Amino acid sequence: MATATPNRKPARTQLGSRLGFYREKRILCPVRALPPTLTKADYEALAGFRYHLRRFLHRSESFARAAGLTPRQHQALLAIRGFPGRDQITIGELAEQLQIAHHSAVELVDRLVGLSFLVRKPAADDRRQVYVALTRTGEKRLEQLSQAHRAEIESLGPRFRSLLERIAVPGSIRR
Repeated sequence: MATATPNRKPARTQLGSRLGFYREKRILCPVRALPPTLTKADYEALAGFRYHLRRFLHRSESFARAAGLTPRQHQALLAIRGFPGRDQITIGELAEQLQIAHHSAVELVDRLVGLSFLVRKPAADDRRQVYVALTRTGEKRLEQLSQAHRAEIESLGPRFRSLLERIAVPGSIRR
């Protein structure tokens, strides 16, 4: 005979705790309720933001492929180069930055090492710890991609700013 489990508050995720979300059946649910109704202008602003975000991501993926990389490989190079305070990171940190499983990060690093974009470096204080860093080839490729991305962001920046202002405070849509 099955026993009923008591009603408990869903567990908070680490990221969810910082953002005020609970995880319920693999879905993040906001703790605070949205305003009772959203206006047509609210939906238009949200849809516009999603459209321009998808457009940027599509262009980003195209830039990466034109440079001979997969979008995930480009993201890895950027995550390593842009990691706060260091130019090298552990595979676990890379997995966290890309929101992928550790074994997927290992495979990604293997491919990038094979392409001569990354190099593995054992940690000086703990030989079990391995860092990955960009090679000169990786830095050059990332520089090319980052210049293209910067130009794209500059062109989309004003539109994003306008949309974010419209959706930042629900119910206060400004045109």
